Amino acid sequence: MITFDPQSSVVPFEQIRGQITDLIRSGDLADGQRLPSIRQLAADLRVAAGTVAKAYATLESEGLIETSRTRGTRVAPGKAHPPEVQRAAKRYVSTIGDLDLDLDQALSAVRTAWLALHPQTPAAH
Repeated sequence: MITFDPQSSVVPFEQIRGQITDLIRSGDLADGQRLPSIRQLAADLRVAAGTVAKAYATLESEGLIETSRTRGTRVAPGKAHPPEVQRAAKRYVSTIGDLDLDLDQALSAVRTAWLALHPQTPAAH
């Protein structure tokens, strides 16, 4: 499910936050699905509990997860991308697959197209 690469230039909490975000947006983590406790995930990944706590706190502030003393940490409802968005993203990736682009270049192309169609709406980086 979630992995940690100690050789990555991406800080550990961001690796965890990014992977959980992607799992939620893709629907691989379903609405209401319970996430591992901070201690459990930290032990599984062999990182400090504070690292996982920071990732969870960020995810909660972004509205992607909800934490309750009685129910634990769960995926907030309605956060997956709609199926049509997921299909469009897969078509885009398939279409550009032979162009030898890396992820940053592919995302830059989407950002450029977004800004051309929605000039008053800033694109998040």
